[in-house]
Amino acid sequence: MSFTVELIISAFLLIGGLFVLVGSIGLLRLQDLYVRLHAPTKATTLGLGGVLIGSLLYSYFLSGNLSLNNLLITLFLVITAPVTAHILAKVAMHHRVHMMERTRNQHHIEQAREQLPPEDIKQES
Repeated sequence: MSFTVELIISAFLLIGGLFVLVGSIGLLRLQDLYVRLHAPTKATTLGLGGVLIGSLLYSYFLSGNLSLNNLLITLFLVITAPVTAHILAKVAMHHRVHMMERTRNQHHIEQAREQLPPEDIKQES
């Protein structure tokens, strides 16, 4: 492997690791659940994407073919991380988890809570 390829792979790994570190620190330092969800879903998704791209390039230049495992992991991560964060935020909103006082547009949350679907309607047998 040439020095240039190793440098590119190292850059992807370092940038990815930096994003994962920032996302982890944000998860620990931020004040409420809604803000904490932002750190791991944005920064960590980018970080793991960088690490997986570095791994993909390494396996390509080492063996000469793309690793299907790395591609599937990247696809799974990109699809599931935002969906999971959205579901967690919706559950927290409906369970009235406390949010920071300085959160803007809190009236939108009350409007969203009023739009809950009706309770299960019993089916006639």
